[in-house]
Amino acid sequence: MELKNVVIIANGGKSEAPLIAEEIKCYLNIHGISTQVFITKDCEEEIPLSIKTDLVVSVGGDGTVLYCARLVHNLGIPIFAVNLGTFGYITEIGCHEWQSVFEDIFIDRERLSRRLMLRVSVMRNGIKVYQATGLNEVVVSSAGISKVVKLDLLINNTFAGKFRSDGLIIATPTGSTGYSLAAGGPIVDSEMAALIITPICPFTLSNRPLVLGSNEMITMHVTDGQRTELMLTVDGQQTFDLKEGDDVIVEKSRSRILLVASNKRNYTEVIRAKLNWTGELHA
Repeated sequence: MELKNVVIIANGGKSEAPLIAEEIKCYLNIHGISTQVFITKDCEEEIPLSIKTDLVVSVGGDGTVLYCARLVHNLGIPIFAVNLGTFGYITEIGCHEWQSVFEDIFIDRERLSRRLMLRVSVMRNGIKVYQATGLNEVVVSSAGISKVVKLDLLINNTFAGKFRSDGLIIATPTGSTGYSLAAGGPIVDSEMAALIITPICPFTLSNRPLVLGSNEMITMHVTDGQRTELMLTVDGQQTFDLKEGDDVIVEKSRSRILLVASNKRNYTEVIRAKLNWTGELHA
């Protein structure tokens, strides 16, 4: 990877983020690399990225990476994700490790992880009224106090069943360790091409998580007679109010996100540490 122009996006909600962003900028400038720094607290803020940008450095947590993924997904720009804690499910690179990863990049020893993204569209009376992309998951649920919602599920336009639950999650393998996992979904290797359907607290116990191929098209139809308002949420950051009769269509995005992987640990080590797979009685 040849670096000439780098953009650093830091989470302004974390006090240490601007300081680390400045450290990275100074380091890159010493190596003759042009660098811009953006400090943001708004996940909807549009940051102008030039097609000449070679790399985006995300300084924050997994949420900052999700924000950056939406900015770069159709530009093919890799993301270098620095976590301000230890390391996250997506941000494998700790805040004290970034320099050694850059050293690997300078000698062409970096590894890029290619992650599937979702494209979601909302059709209302035959008209597309909303479209978004996400790296982790798409969720249809109640917009207010938790109430059961009713959804028809179709896979490739084939009716798959009626779901009465707190909602439905459609997750990517990257998102399988997020909301989907908390709702009882499976952990799927982050580089696999798959879509995961996870019901949230289903009324019928036979409604179980389902893993599909990435080429499938999933439709969630909002049936009539709901007892609550419904909301679409993408990556926990983008929202859209749904109406009865809406079709929420989820497919894989044409583009994938490229993440610079850590040279200190791999995905299995991250999962083991985060889930505390110690094998002891207190695990």
